[in-house]
Amino acid sequence: MTCPSLLRRRPEATDAVGDPARRPMHEIGTRTSVVPQRLRRDDTFAQFVRFVLVGGSSTAVYALLFISLEWLGYLPAHVLATVTSSVLANEMHRRLTFRADERVGWLTAQIEAGGVSLFGLVATSVALAWLDATVSTAPPVLQISLVVAVTAFIGLIRFIALRWIFRPTGVQAAQ
Repeated sequence: MTCPSLLRRRPEATDAVGDPARRPMHEIGTRTSVVPQRLRRDDTFAQFVRFVLVGGSSTAVYALLFISLEWLGYLPAHVLATVTSSVLANEMHRRLTFRADERVGWLTAQIEAGGVSLFGLVATSVALAWLDATVSTAPPVLQISLVVAVTAFIGLIRFIALRWIFRPTGVQAAQ
C-alpha cells in the first residue's frame, strides 16, 4: 500500500511481559515459534515478507475471479478481478503488513493506494492487450502469468516507494 500515512506509527506501550519479537533468540522458546515471532516484527524484512504473502493471496483471488469471469472477455474480467483483489490487498496491507488499522481509516487507505492500483491496472491491461494482439487466443494460464509478472514488478516498486521514497519527513520507518 503506497500511502505515506501508513508509516506513521504510534508509540506502543510495553506490557509487563514485553514483546516476544524483540527478545533475544535464546529467550523466545521453541524453534517452531521463531518464524512467526520474527514475522511479527516491524522491520523491513518482516514487512516485506508480509507484503509478499498478502500479494500472493490477493493474486490467487485475482486468478480465481479472472477465470470465473472469463466469459465476459479478458478486459472486463481483468478489470473486475483487479478492482476486487486490489481492495482486498489494500485492506490486508493496512491491517496486516503495516499494522495501520488504528492510524488510517479504510477509505483513506483505499484512496491513497488507488493511484498505484490504477497504475497497475493500466500496466496489466496494456500487457494483456499486447498479448491478445500478439497471440489472439492466449490460454488463461498465460494471461494470468503475464499479469502476475507485471504485478510482481509493480508490487516491488510499491513496497520500495512505501518504505523509502514516500516516507514522511521527520518520521523514521521501523528498521
